[in-house]
Amino acid sequence: MGTAQKVRVPDDAAGDAVMAAGLLPALDCLRIAITLYDSRERLTYANQHFDYLFRALPARAALLGASYGEIVRMEAAAGEIASEALAGGIEDFVARRRAQLTSGDYKPFDLELADGRIVEIKSRRAPDGGWIALWSDVTFARQSFGRLEDAIALSADAFAFFDRSDKLVVCNKEYASLHGRGVDQMRGTEFGAGVREAVAKGRVRVDGDTEAWIQRRIDLHRAQAGAMTLEMTNGAAYLVRDRGTRHGHVSVLTDVTDERRVAAALAQTKVELATSRERASYLADLTKQLDVAAASADTTKKTLLRTMSHELKTPLNAIIGFSDLMNQMAERFDAAQVREYSKLIQAGGQNLLKLINHILDLTKVAAGKYEMRPARIDAGGALWLAMDAAAERAAAKNLVIDADACPVGLIVEADGNAFTQMVDQLLDNALAFTPAGGRIVLAAEAQGGRVRLSVSDNGPGVAAQDLARILEPFEQVGCATTDHAAGAGLGLTLVKAFAELHGGRLAITSTPGQGFTATIDLPAAG
Repeated sequence: MGTAQKVRVPDDAAGDAVMAAGLLPALDCLRIAITLYDSRERLTYANQHFDYLFRALPARAALLGASYGEIVRMEAAAGEIASEALAGGIEDFVARRRAQLTSGDYKPFDLELADGRIVEIKSRRAPDGGWIALWSDVTFARQSFGRLEDAIALSADAFAFFDRSDKLVVCNKEYASLHGRGVDQMRGTEFGAGVREAVAKGRVRVDGDTEAWIQRRIDLHRAQAGAMTLEMTNGAAYLVRDRGTRHGHVSVLTDVTDERRVAAALAQTKVELATSRERASYLADLTKQLDVAAASADTTKKTLLRTMSHELKTPLNAIIGFSDLMNQMAERFDAAQVREYSKLIQAGGQNLLKLINHILDLTKVAAGKYEMRPARIDAGGALWLAMDAAAERAAAKNLVIDADACPVGLIVEADGNAFTQMVDQLLDNALAFTPAGGRIVLAAEAQGGRVRLSVSDNGPGVAAQDLARILEPFEQVGCATTDHAAGAGLGLTLVKAFAELHGGRLAITSTPGQGFTATIDLPAAG
């Protein structure tokens, strides 16, 4: 596997030979696999990345001349294909794979491999009657999109995102139920068509002329920003907010049925109590309290929406922007540019994944649904491993990480994923906020049936009045000293939640100008 291929060139095609000699090595540098088939579906070429995707198959040179169906059967026989994909039998699987070449619609085909990877296959007919197929590893993209769908599903609001052609890309079940359909049935629905269908089914209360109302709703949706109240025929009411993005539009519908009923009841109460000074005074006091509560709730919601909007859109813009650029100008890029943009896309995806995982974990902990998988963990050894993993980032800032005070043998019983996240988050904070040339100290010690782990730095520190605030969600103090973003303000909140979930606690101490120390106190394993 990985050997260069020889291409036979007729004597009267010297010019083509020169082109092939320069082109084929370049194709071997790509991070996607390229395969060519003749009019009888026989393999005539495969670049080096094809060997990487299918590691159990014979080397690509040995596959030349084999038909597409034969190669598919080899994949299955070698154990490359996920068992779920073969549930209908090998012949059904081969037929579905070959249909991509012969059906004429050339829709991308997601191939699930046994090791968990997902490969997207795109095919096109070649001028000579054969086919060309591109094979891309889209595992990370598919998993990231799945996690985004999970995050959307947790929202109490009805949420939908539409692409530039106003077709629905993703929504949660709350949004789909407003149209009387399932989530999968809603995908691809054009916004205007969805509105007309809801009106035709009598699900939406329309005031005045139907066509005029529908057009108002469509115009509002396509504006850069807009809001309206949508009344359903079942008595429910929703505050609709539409926002334009670089790649489409977002619609968020918040159920305000109870708020409208409370407002109506309050208005009626005001009328009934207008003749009584005592009752009028009571009403004024009650109104004041409601206003204060509403203002507090509105501030919290705005903070959450503003933070989430920025933190989700920033990595998504990077992923979509650079992938669009690569898609539209791929022929102009050399291998170095492709690697550079791929790293930027990967960085955006990792930031998005980190944010979504933090939100999901915090939501599960708050709801009491985080599934603990206790294991015996060497706390000191875990700190040494974390130091090794951060060595490259520390070297980039000329930081010293000292783990001499981390003896092995201090055992705690904890969920492995949660414990790793706590340690990584505290070290991540120290790396981000410690200036170049600084020092980070890791320590672990046993104290009366407890194990204490601490991460200290000599960075700018945090003022005493801010220590409690930075443990709250979406609260941040200070600025990171590198281009590694300070994040959404969820890291310390998550560490605190995980520590308490294990019967422990998180303590933070700091003096401005003298550094910052975070300490996790956990029960020692019995």
